[in-house]
Amino acid sequence: MRRKLSSSADEDNEGGAPDPSKLSHHEEKKKTTFTTAKYDSTRRSDTLDRRKVEKALVPPESASDTWALPPKPQSPPKEAEASAADQAGDKMMEARARQRLRIQSPWMCSLLTLTAALSAISLMIFILHSFVTRQLDAKGCDMYYTRSMFFNFADFDTEHTRFASKYSLHLYREVGFDEDPKVKGVPVLFIPGNAGSYRQARSLASETVQYYYNTVQHDKEALKAGATSIDFFSVDFNEDFTAFHGQTLLDQADYLNDAVAYILSLYHDPRRSQRDPGLPDPSSVILIGHSMGGVAARTMLTMPNYQSNSVNTIITMSAPHARPPVSVDAELVRTYQRINTYWREAYSQKWASDNPLWHVTLISIAGGSLDTTVPSDFASLTSLVPRTHGFTVFTSSIPGMWTGADHNQATWCAQLVRPIARSIFGALDVHRPSQTKPRAERLRVFKNWYLTGLEDTAEKTLPHKEPTTLLTLEDQSSSVNPSGKRLVLRNLGGSGTPMAHVLPIPPQGILGQKKFTFLSNLPLEENLGDGHLDVLFCSVLPLQPGHSAALFSMNLDLSDGRAGSTRLACKNADTDRIALPASYRTSMHPFEKVSSFSYLQYELEDLGEHQFVAVVDKASESPHAWAIAEFSDNTEATVHVSTGLQRLLAFGIRFNLPADRPLVTTFEIPALHSSLLAFRLQMGKQACGDNAELFTPLLRQYISEPHESRYFVNVKEANVSLHGIAPFMPPPLRSQAASNGISLQFWTDHTCGSSIDVSLQVDTAGSIGKLVMRYRTVFAAFPLLIVALVVRKQFKLYDTSGVFVTFMESTDLCLRTSLPLLFLALTFLGISLAASSAPKPTATSTGWFGWSTNATESAIDFTKNDLLLGSQDSIFWFLVPMCGLLSAGLCILIHYTILTVVSLLQIPFHIFKSRSARPKNDSSRKASMPAFPATSPKRRIITASVLLLLVSTVIPYQFAYLVSCIVQLATCVRASRHVRENRSPANHNFYNYAHSILILMLCVLPINIPVLVVWVHNLAVHWLTPFSSHHNVLSIMPFMLLVETLASGRMIPRVSSRLNYVTNILFFVLAVYAAVYGVSYAYLLHHLVNGVAAWLVALHFSGSDLSLSGLTRILDGDGNDGGDVKKRP
Repeated sequence: MRRKLSSSADEDNEGGAPDPSKLSHHEEKKKTTFTTAKYDSTRRSDTLDRRKVEKALVPPESASDTWALPPKPQSPPKEAEASAADQAGDKMMEARARQRLRIQSPWMCSLLTLTAALSAISLMIFILHSFVTRQLDAKGCDMYYTRSMFFNFADFDTEHTRFASKYSLHLYREVGFDEDPKVKGVPVLFIPGNAGSYRQARSLASETVQYYYNTVQHDKEALKAGATSIDFFSVDFNEDFTAFHGQTLLDQADYLNDAVAYILSLYHDPRRSQRDPGLPDPSSVILIGHSMGGVAARTMLTMPNYQSNSVNTIITMSAPHARPPVSVDAELVRTYQRINTYWREAYSQKWASDNPLWHVTLISIAGGSLDTTVPSDFASLTSLVPRTHGFTVFTSSIPGMWTGADHNQATWCAQLVRPIARSIFGALDVHRPSQTKPRAERLRVFKNWYLTGLEDTAEKTLPHKEPTTLLTLEDQSSSVNPSGKRLVLRNLGGSGTPMAHVLPIPPQGILGQKKFTFLSNLPLEENLGDGHLDVLFCSVLPLQPGHSAALFSMNLDLSDGRAGSTRLACKNADTDRIALPASYRTSMHPFEKVSSFSYLQYELEDLGEHQFVAVVDKASESPHAWAIAEFSDNTEATVHVSTGLQRLLAFGIRFNLPADRPLVTTFEIPALHSSLLAFRLQMGKQACGDNAELFTPLLRQYISEPHESRYFVNVKEANVSLHGIAPFMPPPLRSQAASNGISLQFWTDHTCGSSIDVSLQVDTAGSIGKLVMRYRTVFAAFPLLIVALVVRKQFKLYDTSGVFVTFMESTDLCLRTSLPLLFLALTFLGISLAASSAPKPTATSTGWFGWSTNATESAIDFTKNDLLLGSQDSIFWFLVPMCGLLSAGLCILIHYTILTVVSLLQIPFHIFKSRSARPKNDSSRKASMPAFPATSPKRRIITASVLLLLVSTVIPYQFAYLVSCIVQLATCVRASRHVRENRSPANHNFYNYAHSILILMLCVLPINIPVLVVWVHNLAVHWLTPFSSHHNVLSIMPFMLLVETLASGRMIPRVSSRLNYVTNILFFVLAVYAAVYGVSYAYLLHHLVNGVAAWLVALHFSGSDLSLSGLTRILDGDGNDGGDVKKRP
């Protein structure tokens, strides 16, 4: 006995009706089908046949031994003299039928669904409003202007690289400075990012040219140290979309290695080089990458065609190193995994000879909150590179810049390109084949230019310097401050003559107990002459008169030759000067064009060989010049706030800066470490007179890893946020390198003698806005969770009752049952994952995997934060149901958008049908025109075969998927039109089924669009080489078969056996995977839905003979198979 699946609306065999198997061929042709049937003229009223309504509403009984359900025997027709009670029953059933039809309207929704949709829309509007209006950083970048010209290397052709027809190499030259195409300096290669242009190198290249010709070539010390001109190269990738496609990233890395080899060969050719023959030829190239160009630079070192040691310095700007910006392409995710694993394993080696990256220095510069293209959290190197080989710094930390930069501003921001250019010159050593200083020295140069100098790891030059100044003092030319008292100088230069103010250095005590701090609004630069300050750290030097000139380069005699003078051997502290943004009552932003403050800070241990600090006032008379110096206790200057995060969020923090406070006070708040939180700081005004303040409060908020500092001048209120522990970010290389939280550092004028109240409260609206950058990719996965559960419920009801309910009705049922339960389970899963991801303290190791050996810990799981929402703090448990609510609202919005589009498309569809039927001039033929006209099976098979052949050779399967979505949309338009003409349950079932499949496919469409964009872009640049991936026919065949089957108007059979559990399980697994893995591995969602489509195709075919003739009937829409789908004559 052949098993079949019963259809949704089988015609009942009424009493006395003949067996359908015994009907003649002529009678079988008269059966009305779902796709073409119309009611008879006697049944064109709104009242449905009572028996059909009962059949649609009453669930059939299950068969025990077959898949198909046997027709339920019906009672004989009612007699004409039926009782009044029977007539009342008929009217009741008719009323239920009308109610059922109203419920089946796809536009209808319940109060619960409407409430959920409105709540989601309101929440989304609130989030977006907070994102664009709250916690915004001011933009302070200045445009950099150039006079550029590029030389293209046409001879860098296919003999050198297989990508010569797609990419090209250029050499930058500045008009008016250097217009010679011959190379002569150190090679630097700029790599543009996603959809970037080679011309983005202009600002940085122009600065290097101008700085060399205006400054470096006149600096004998710099030239002696190895500085020289720079040959700035740039590659043209034709604005490739590397952020969407892993193979494109690999192609660029392959081309870049060929370009590096070609660039180095230019210096060996006397016809192309004007380099000094006495210098060694370059063996390496400095790389500067923007955005995905920085990732391509790191990828180069993992490629087979990479020349060993041809790259030793990489500087990246706004590059997503830690994880891919989107996970829609499998090759991109795998490429990231290979690259990051290679770098981590390289730095886990015990011996330098086993580390292929030992000589490489990697610097990552992030733009901060202004970068709304790529989350700046992704630019962190803490999970990739140890401190000995690189670091991450935010632009707001760079001295003199003190502002964020958006994604593209990083390439032309004048405040950023200047320190980058100067740091490159500082790292050069033309006398070495590598053209750069050793790795440790390079890293020291980069830290000096990019970091604030306030870091705990900042190196001070004072202990390593020799005394260069002989200071001679006598009583009239100096003043000695009492020990323990701070030095406050107002109106510097008022005496008219140089004056020295001496502070005795306290004796050494407990390690880390005291520190020296100095702040002034005058510069500290040696050899400036009058008009500035000198801060000297001195020791008594018992020298005979006349010997000072031979031992010191500078003799500062303030004694006028009087007897009884004191001679001090001093070191100038100008090289340890830390620039701080000026803070006055008129100040608004730290990046304003005013002279910065000069700040010095030393631990008492750094001053062990000195006895005095001399502040030498050589300034011209200025009523606004001032200086403050003091020795303070670290116990008073540093306050550790132990408040937990829950209490901090509930009540905030309030603290007081006492009147007798140090110049600098730091509050450490370990609980505040999440990048999802934003706070509002308010600072009271101290009771000073109008003219008594030397400066207004200055605030620096900072974290140590990565190096992020933000300054606030003239502080009254400040928006506090950070890029600390972020969702989905891999753990750091060192387990003990967990974030210590944020620190708030205040510089306040304590000369007023008044206290200051400070409060820190959570900014709920601002925190909500932070979710946009961290969780925007969630909406590529979570809506599929909602749709999968909704369609699962539709199939479950369809298999039991024969009614395929509307998408909104199923959504309402899911909102009442399955969705709350699933999100409750996911919430507990998220809490469990956050608890397991919390950093655990570990003992310091010094062996093979200790930090002292520059190695990573073998037990670290760098993928543990990839699951669900990637949160590492259980306090954010509410994000799971919130994302679920937003996704439900988005699905409802998609549903009504499709309904609107389908309704609009019915207008041209109706016009087309009318015009096609007009020439026939046959109303009866027009009335019998099928809604789903049968296309020749041979034509369909040929069309599908051609498309599959193209997918396997030329076009990616994403293109075929887009075509399938369009075809499915057309099917929905035709089904909707047919429902309007024939409001039967069978028609409603098919339309609801086709509509739900379209929503399911549209949820996957955003995952396929990026790769399709890359393919279209390749065609636009005449790159016709097919992808090496995305040509798997099996990735699209189930979708094509399902769409073709639906295009023929065939309804899926019901499954009344235990096989219906397969459908439920498939959709449930799809929903769970979309929630748990969908964000980090979104590309797999397509293949999961593809598997579901294959199962649905199998259900369609299960009601037919598995033969070529059966396939033909399926595609032709003529497969009755015991169902209700019949062909109209």
